Amino acid sequence: MKDAWIALLAVILAAILAVPALARENSVDKRLNDSGVVLTQILNIPDNIPQSLLDKARCVIVLPSVIKAAFIFGGSYGRGAMTCRGGKNFDGPWSPPAMMVLEGGSFGFQIGGQATDFVLLVMNNSGANSLLHSQVKLGADVSAAAGPIGRNAAADTDAYMRAEILTYSRARGVFAGVSLSGSSLRPDKEANQQLYGKGVKPEQIIAGNVRMPANAAVMIRVLNQHSPTLKK
Repeated sequence: MKDAWIALLAVILAAILAVPALARENSVDKRLNDSGVVLTQILNIPDNIPQSLLDKARCVIVLPSVIKAAFIFGGSYGRGAMTCRGGKNFDGPWSPPAMMVLEGGSFGFQIGGQATDFVLLVMNNSGANSLLHSQVKLGADVSAAAGPIGRNAAADTDAYMRAEILTYSRARGVFAGVSLSGSSLRPDKEANQQLYGKGVKPEQIIAGNVRMPANAAVMIRVLNQHSPTLKK
């Protein structure tokens, strides 16, 4: 029994010591680069997000390599970027990205985990405004649903029409709609300050009142290629 406790403590200590290295690897610039790569790969696979949904999306959130693993208390944690169509009504060109955090939890003992890429579409102005101003819980504060896949998939069912956010995942090369109900999204204040300066708010970023970061170029370019204008 004593040996088991020692082994568990050793694993926990190793995880704690790994946090600084993980933080360095997960820099703001790397997150922006990774978000662009993930979005490019997903939008170029044959059965990706339906074009009609992408064209109606007000914002796109990319969360690369979200970790789902914990000791004693299982959960998810990831950081990424959100770009929205600019303007008061979210119908302009794609904006500089605001950095975001995804958090969620589920009970269960688990050691080890898997990195998953997530892409979220924000489908209306209400959902976009909520994300810019506060932390929101998916499925509670905003309606959310697993999104359909396939370029020409039917995307006009009641479930998709009512959802404020549609969610997708890619893990081990498999791309699919996935439910993230119960998880929460919030602006990453520290990362936004690091990228744009102290006191800059997410709504100012999305409004285009900041300079476009160089590392966001791939993310914005692929969206301009696949969905340059909003189609209501």
